[in-house]
Amino acid sequence: MSDLVKEFNDYRAKMNDKILGDNNKIIKRIFNLDTNAFAAGALDVKTKELLGLVASTVLRCDDCVKYHLESCYKEGVTKEEVMETLSIGTLIGGTIVIPHLRRAYEYWEELENQKG
Repeated sequence: MSDLVKEFNDYRAKMNDKILGDNNKIIKRIFNLDTNAFAAGALDVKTKELLGLVASTVLRCDDCVKYHLESCYKEGVTKEEVMETLSIGTLIGGTIVIPHLRRAYEYWEELENQKG
């Protein structure tokens, strides 16, 4: 696993453990809602993750983009599907999204490089 991917996942896991360890009912319910919202339903997981990716791009949340890119990768999404999704997010979000597009592209490359 690349350092970029490992660092993101390690930090995310550490902080989630700390946050959830405080046992705040509202935060735990938000985390649970988020988990359940991305489970298969009328839409499959792949579609939901692509929707999450485009929304995260428009909202300019780099951590969210990384999370959804990794989930998309695990769901077997192709680079072409990711780029088409990111192109929609960039179109809707405007040119201010371009720096986030760059970081998303870099992170996707890191995910692809894990194969080797």
